[in-house]
Amino acid sequence: MAFVLAKSSAFGVAAKPVSRRSSVAVKASAVPENVKEAREWIDAWKAKSGASVRDASLPSWFPGADLPGYLNGALPGDFGFDPLRLGEDPVKLKWYVQAELMNARFAMLAVAGILVPELLSNIGLSWPGAGVAWYDAGKFEYFAPASSLFGVQMLLFAWVEIRRYQDFVKPGSANQDPIFTNNKLPDGNEPGYPGGIFDPFGWSKGDLKSLKLKEIKNGRLAMLAFAGFIGQAYTTGTTPLKNLATHLADPWSTTVWQNDLARL
Repeated sequence: MAFVLAKSSAFGVAAKPVSRRSSVAVKASAVPENVKEAREWIDAWKAKSGASVRDASLPSWFPGADLPGYLNGALPGDFGFDPLRLGEDPVKLKWYVQAELMNARFAMLAVAGILVPELLSNIGLSWPGAGVAWYDAGKFEYFAPASSLFGVQMLLFAWVEIRRYQDFVKPGSANQDPIFTNNKLPDGNEPGYPGGIFDPFGWSKGDLKSLKLKEIKNGRLAMLAFAGFIGQAYTTGTTPLKNLATHLADPWSTTVWQNDLARL
């Protein structure tokens, strides 16, 4: 007796005894059918899990690598980089996109807020707090106690973040200002890109896709820069521009490799 494959699931394929005379005919019809079924199951699994391969014509962070298909180039700055596969879930991916965008914008503000005051102070401009290193800003005596300013800031942040979350859950639901009723964002805006009074120069009417790409690229650089500023302040105890000036004054002897921490 010979055994051939009988139609079953994609994983469990039962064996069915038949005569040798009929084995050839059955094999010709049954095996291709099961192979087709298995391939259909694999394709369905790939579509469900995001395991499909990314289009090779799209930009890639690592040329030649098999990148996840759920990153299909639709997002600004999408180069297929997701080694931990955090974006497999479409709902979570939308949240991660907004989280990256907000952190990128805060990082750009932070980097500018560190470098510009230091630069202006270095060229001789003076104002209350001039010359205070960014990591000592919390020690500066403002017009009100730091705890009071922090509390007010948290209240304002809570209002803004709640409204932003409402817009994320239901796009357009936060377009109308509930307090200043004359303020209303344009209909059809995308979460994270409100437009209206948040676009005073009207740049969104131009090549918005290109602007989104530039923003996220600069935001990613800013996040890396801020992380670098933290490490720099911890290891050298000084500010970015002072570190740069020290390096340029003696570029061969003042590098990261001469830092005491790097020698550990």
